[in-house]
Amino acid sequence: MTTTQARTEPDDAPGSEPHADHTPAAAHQGGHGPHGYSAQKDAHLKRLRRIEGQIRGLQRMVDEDVYCIDVLTQVSAGTKALQSFALSLLEEHLRHCVAAAAEEGGAELDAKVAEATAAISRLLRS
Repeated sequence: MTTTQARTEPDDAPGSEPHADHTPAAAHQGGHGPHGYSAQKDAHLKRLRRIEGQIRGLQRMVDEDVYCIDVLTQVSAGTKALQSFALSLLEEHLRHCVAAAAEEGGAELDAKVAEATAAISRLLRS
Protein backbone atom coordinates (compact mmCIF):
# COMPACT_ATOMS: atom_id res chain seq x y z
CA MET A 1 0.00 0.00 0.00
CA THR A 2 1.38 3.37 -0.92
CA THR A 3 1.11 6.48 1.20
CA THR A 4 -1.46 7.82 -1.23
CA GLN A 5 -3.59 4.71 -0.85
CA ALA A 6 -3.38 4.86 2.94
CA ARG A 7 -4.85 8.37 2.87
CA THR A 8 -7.72 7.56 0.50
CA GLU A 9 -11.05 8.53 1.97
CA PRO A 10 -13.58 5.69 2.30
CA ASP A 11 -15.81 7.34 -0.31
CA ASP A 12 -12.91 7.28 -2.78
CA ALA A 13 -12.43 3.53 -2.49
CA PRO A 14 -13.09 1.47 -5.62
CA GLY A 15 -16.65 0.24 -5.73
CA SER A 16 -17.91 2.65 -3.11
CA GLU A 17 -21.04 4.57 -3.77
CA PRO A 18 -21.60 8.19 -2.89
CA HIS A 19 -24.16 8.38 -0.13
CA ALA A 20 -26.88 10.87 0.42
CA ASP A 21 -28.21 11.93 3.77
CA HIS A 22 -31.10 9.52 4.30
CA THR A 23 -32.08 10.52 7.81
CA PRO A 24 -35.43 12.16 8.47
CA ALA A 25 -35.43 15.89 9.12
CA ALA A 26 -36.39 15.33 12.76
CA ALA A 27 -33.17 13.35 13.28
CA HIS A 28 -31.14 16.45 12.39
CA GLN A 29 -32.38 18.29 15.44
CA GLY A 30 -31.04 17.97 18.95
CA GLY A 31 -27.34 18.56 18.27
CA HIS A 32 -26.55 14.98 17.31
CA GLY A 33 -25.86 15.71 13.67
CA PRO A 34 -27.36 14.01 10.68
CA HIS A 35 -25.93 10.54 11.36
CA GLY A 36 -26.04 8.12 14.26
CA TYR A 37 -22.29 8.25 14.72
CA SER A 38 -22.13 12.06 14.88
CA ALA A 39 -22.40 12.20 18.67
CA GLN A 40 -19.31 9.96 18.94
CA LYS A 41 -17.42 11.50 16.01
CA ASP A 42 -14.29 12.42 17.97
CA ALA A 43 -14.03 8.96 19.52
CA HIS A 44 -14.52 7.34 16.11
CA LEU A 45 -11.85 9.51 14.52
CA LYS A 46 -9.44 8.66 17.34
CA ARG A 47 -10.16 4.96 16.82
CA LEU A 48 -9.63 5.24 13.06
CA ARG A 49 -6.31 7.03 13.59
CA ARG A 50 -5.23 4.18 15.85
CA ILE A 51 -6.19 1.67 13.13
CA GLU A 52 -4.35 3.76 10.56
CA GLY A 53 -1.28 3.51 12.81
CA GLN A 54 -1.63 -0.27 12.83
CA ILE A 55 -1.69 -0.30 9.03
CA ARG A 56 1.35 1.98 8.84
CA GLY A 57 3.05 -0.44 11.23
CA LEU A 58 2.34 -3.22 8.73
CA GLN A 59 4.04 -1.18 6.02
CA ARG A 60 7.10 -0.78 8.26
CA MET A 61 7.13 -4.50 9.05
CA VAL A 62 7.16 -5.40 5.36
CA ASP A 63 9.79 -2.75 4.66
CA GLU A 64 11.97 -4.20 7.44
CA ASP A 65 11.47 -7.80 6.22
CA VAL A 66 9.80 -8.96 9.42
CA TYR A 67 8.93 -12.67 9.56
CA CYS A 68 5.77 -13.34 7.52
CA ILE A 69 3.80 -14.96 10.36
CA ASP A 70 4.39 -11.88 12.52
CA VAL A 71 3.09 -9.67 9.69
CA LEU A 72 0.04 -11.91 9.28
CA THR A 73 -0.65 -11.67 13.01
CA GLN A 74 -0.72 -7.89 12.72
CA VAL A 75 -2.93 -8.09 9.62
CA SER A 76 -5.39 -10.10 11.69
CA ALA A 77 -5.29 -7.49 14.46
CA GLY A 78 -5.98 -4.69 11.96
CA THR A 79 -8.81 -6.64 10.39
CA LYS A 80 -10.41 -7.26 13.79
CA ALA A 81 -10.07 -3.57 14.67
CA LEU A 82 -11.87 -2.56 11.46
CA GLN A 83 -14.58 -5.16 12.01
CA SER A 84 -15.14 -3.90 15.54
CA PHE A 85 -15.38 -0.34 14.27
CA ALA A 86 -17.86 -1.41 11.60
CA LEU A 87 -20.07 -3.16 14.18
CA SER A 88 -20.03 -0.05 16.33
CA LEU A 89 -21.18 2.06 13.38
CA LEU A 90 -23.84 -0.49 12.52
CA GLU A 91 -25.21 -0.41 16.05
CA GLU A 92 -25.36 3.38 15.97
CA HIS A 93 -27.09 3.25 12.58
CA LEU A 94 -29.72 0.89 13.97
CA ARG A 95 -30.27 2.98 17.09
CA HIS A 96 -30.43 6.30 15.23
CA CYS A 97 -31.40 5.99 11.58
CA VAL A 98 -33.46 2.80 11.68
CA ALA A 99 -35.17 3.80 14.93
CA ALA A 100 -36.12 7.18 13.42
CA ALA A 101 -37.47 5.42 10.34
CA ALA A 102 -39.47 3.06 12.57
CA GLU A 103 -41.24 6.09 14.02
CA GLU A 104 -42.23 7.11 10.49
CA GLY A 105 -43.05 3.59 9.37
CA GLY A 106 -44.02 2.67 5.82
CA ALA A 107 -41.61 2.89 2.93
CA GLU A 108 -38.96 4.76 4.96
CA LEU A 109 -38.76 1.91 7.47
CA ASP A 110 -38.66 -0.70 4.71
CA ALA A 111 -35.82 1.19 3.00
CA LYS A 112 -33.77 1.50 6.22
CA VAL A 113 -34.22 -2.19 7.08
CA ALA A 114 -33.15 -3.18 3.55
CA GLU A 115 -30.17 -0.83 3.77
CA ALA A 116 -29.09 -2.25 7.16
CA THR A 117 -29.55 -5.81 5.90
CA ALA A 118 -27.32 -5.08 2.89
CA ALA A 119 -24.68 -3.56 5.17
CA ILE A 120 -24.75 -6.61 7.43
CA SER A 121 -24.44 -8.84 4.38
CA ARG A 122 -21.35 -6.93 3.21
CA LEU A 123 -19.79 -7.23 6.66
CA LEU A 124 -20.40 -10.97 6.74
CA ARG A 125 -18.74 -11.41 3.33
CA SER A 126 -15.63 -9.49 4.36
